Amino acid sequence: MAMAVAIHDAPELDFSGYSTTTATTDGDYNWNDWSPVVDWDAISGPVGQDDFHGLIESMMMAGEGSGPGDGMVGMEEGYCCNSESTDSMAVDEEIMMADDGEDFKGLRLVHLLMAAAEALTGLNKSHELARVILVRLKELVSPTDGSNMERLAAHFAGALQGLLDGATSKHHHVAIPGGAHRDDHHQTDVIAAFQLMQDMSPYVKFGHFTANQAILEAVVLYRRVHVVDYDIMEGIQWASLMQALVSRKDGPPAPHLRITALWRGGSGRRSIGTVQETGRRLSAFATSIGLPFSFHQCRLDSDEKFRPSSLKLVRGEALIFNCMLHLPHFSYRAPDSVASFLSGAKTLNPRLVTLVEEETGSNIGDGGFVGRFMDSLHHYSAIYDSLEAGFPMQGQARALVERVFLGPRIAGSLARIYRGWGNEDRGSSWGKWLAEVGFTPVKISFSNHCQAKLLLGLFNDGYRVEELANNRLVLGWKSRRLLSASIWASSSSSSSDSES
Repeated sequence: MAMAVAIHDAPELDFSGYSTTTATTDGDYNWNDWSPVVDWDAISGPVGQDDFHGLIESMMMAGEGSGPGDGMVGMEEGYCCNSESTDSMAVDEEIMMADDGEDFKGLRLVHLLMAAAEALTGLNKSHELARVILVRLKELVSPTDGSNMERLAAHFAGALQGLLDGATSKHHHVAIPGGAHRDDHHQTDVIAAFQLMQDMSPYVKFGHFTANQAILEAVVLYRRVHVVDYDIMEGIQWASLMQALVSRKDGPPAPHLRITALWRGGSGRRSIGTVQETGRRLSAFATSIGLPFSFHQCRLDSDEKFRPSSLKLVRGEALIFNCMLHLPHFSYRAPDSVASFLSGAKTLNPRLVTLVEEETGSNIGDGGFVGRFMDSLHHYSAIYDSLEAGFPMQGQARALVERVFLGPRIAGSLARIYRGWGNEDRGSSWGKWLAEVGFTPVKISFSNHCQAKLLLGLFNDGYRVEELANNRLVLGWKSRRLLSASIWASSSSSSSDSES
């Protein structure tokens, strides 16, 4: 049965005055078209041994050019890169000879960042050299001005500076920023940045719509549906699901939908307050469209571990576990916490597990810090490039998204890589982890796949959707994979019909 989420008519929630048009009859609860508030090919190998030109060509159109001899940090004296870095730079020197102006400046910035990362952690480690390089980078770039590559380089340089300061401090403590980066900004800025990201890219809706369509197909015969959401945030995902449940022309009446949101006690009153406000918004929206609905909360342990016994379950309901991880606008969640949630799901035999996660590159697990650093630079350069393609003239809009979401995410990601822990050091995806612990892949329907393609058709031609497995769709920008959505079921629930 085709029940694709209607992309153009997906409803929207209202956020303190930020609202949009919708297909629903209640103008206070809107979903799709947020009103404006402000408006590389890939580097592969351990430390980037391929052509940088594709990156620079797409990212250096708006900056200020500079010549080959301008502002270079001399690296011949007192410093020698390892063989991998030397090979990479030799390849790029050939490119630099062919390019000038903006392309050259972009390549120079990449080389300076690579050299700083090497000086910070390489075989010939030199904190003093790293400091000199970072001082020069600070003179060359700003996180708020210049081309994409310049602003991106500024954020990476700032993150490296934080690592250097921690490594050279008395207590050798490297802070891990970005874990709750949303708390560092006014809520108005967070909401505005989120709205802009929705307008500028499919990052948010790709995962939400793919997961929601799979849920719709899995619960068509159920009278009660219970979704356990690992990180509900403002509840944006669920408005389109709620609308789809009441819009089915064939089949049984809309089921009773219950959503249980996890909240983190370590965040204090702000965490529980945010979850409660999300519940109020979702309840009001459900009332406006006539959907039977209830909202519950489940507190994680002090170490953010999930205990299955803390859930209230009802016999006969379709149990869904929803896990959205490390998307650009999400806070970082520790692997132990994620593992506890997914392991807990296994013990409860859910009808479905929907997983959306950031795609990391092939350098994970090898190449050391520099290799992972370059992979992260590649990843975020693709995001910057795609956002500019979405709103090429809206520099203020991109700047807000970069300041609120991307800058802190870059700093947090590099800090975790440097410390050698976190998702960046796991070496595999959570989808692979689910398969290893016994979950069964659930094939993504033709309707769901078509829906993803239709969604991307609303944005720039650089976006693509790729089916890597029959249960996994990947969103990419040009040659870079950005995030994936996969669908799973516990082995017992997939081999027998659940009570409906």
